[in-house]
Amino acid sequence: QVQLVESGGGLVQAGGSLRLSCVGSGHTFSNYAMGWFRQAPGKEREKVAAVSTRGLRTRYADSVKDRFTISRDNAKNTVYLQMNSLKAEDTAVYICAAGGTTGSVWDGSVDSWGQGTQVTVSS
Repeated sequence: QVQLVESGGGLVQAGGSLRLSCVGSGHTFSNYAMGWFRQAPGKEREKVAAVSTRGLRTRYADSVKDRFTISRDNAKNTVYLQMNSLKAEDTAVYICAAGGTTGSVWDGSVDSWGQGTQVTVSS
C-alpha cells in the first residue's frame, strides 16, 4: 500500500489554469497506475483521468478531455494533473488514487486513496 498526499488546489477564475500534484510514499510508486477523481458536495465521485505505470498510456473523462492533462514523474514519486480552461463545474475535491493497472484505476478498483485537495472555480 502506498500513501498519497495531494497539493496544488485553490481558488481560480473561470478560464484559468491550475496544476495539482500527488506524491506517493515508499519505493514502489512506479509499480502503480495512477488516477485522479473528483467529488463535489451532494454528488458521487467521478473519474477524471488515469495514467499507466510508465506514463505512456492515459485516459480521460469526456468532460475534461482536451482541457486536462495527467502525467507522472516516477523519479519524484509524483503524478500531476494540469487543468486548463477551468469551468465552474470543475469545482470539487480532487482525489488521487493508485492501483494495479490503468483500467482497474479507471474502474475505481484501487489500492490507495489520497485525502483530496479542494479546487474552486469562480464565475
